[in-house]
Amino acid sequence: MRFRPCIDIHDGKVKQIVGGSLSDTGGAVTNFETEQSAADFAAMYRDRNLAGGHVILLNPAGTEAYEKDIRAAKEAFSAYPGGLMVGGGVNHENAESFLKMGASHVIVTSYVFRDGKIDRERLERLIRAVGKEHICLDLSCRKKDGDYYIVTDRWQKFTDMCLTASALAELSESADEFLVHAVDAEGKRAGVDRTLIQILAEGSRIPVTYAGGVGDFEDLSAVKEAGGDKVDVTIGSALSLFGGDMDFEEVIRFISGRGNDK
Repeated sequence: MRFRPCIDIHDGKVKQIVGGSLSDTGGAVTNFETEQSAADFAAMYRDRNLAGGHVILLNPAGTEAYEKDIRAAKEAFSAYPGGLMVGGGVNHENAESFLKMGASHVIVTSYVFRDGKIDRERLERLIRAVGKEHICLDLSCRKKDGDYYIVTDRWQKFTDMCLTASALAELSESADEFLVHAVDAEGKRAGVDRTLIQILAEGSRIPVTYAGGVGDFEDLSAVKEAGGDKVDVTIGSALSLFGGDMDFEEVIRFISGRGNDK
């Protein structure tokens, strides 16, 4: 299990929000906001050799606020070239531009899952544009009728794809990594979803990062145990960097001392 850092950008600023509160207008319930820049966080992660972090642009593409997000992200990539992925508003036409800015991967959901279904033609376009080795599929999900369904459009719309071990195994052929937020737990520090983590460990054939609900070190242990030490983890609002109680340096020591590199 590895620690994957995050930089969530909203209105050009680093924030932590309640995941399910995002809307098409760009509004959100904010848990944390700082005047530190995205580049400051990127440099901090670089100095600690924490690669594979996620920069998420939270405003809707095409808005003035989204352009602010991109400018902030570009500064982060300059501070840590090749050390961070980027998601939010990515498509086959602009994906390469993010890589040229210094992102290692592009993270996509809504572009690939359209009108409630997976659009395999779009996925193939993206693969042709940047290569499978630069694609991270965001398979963030919400629970409905006892199953986990991938959600899109700032986690507001359900798709018809149930996130199962077999679906993960199939999608592993089209990406280099997965990022999966347990959306109903995101930003609430109320505990992790062990069942979802077990599905990720069972089905993924590529690196996968779980996000959502980590509030203390017992939750970190739960991710490690439920994921069989194969599922990486990111922490948002509970981390001291974002106003939480979990000390950043202690988290790094905890994971490096009890986890193992894949």
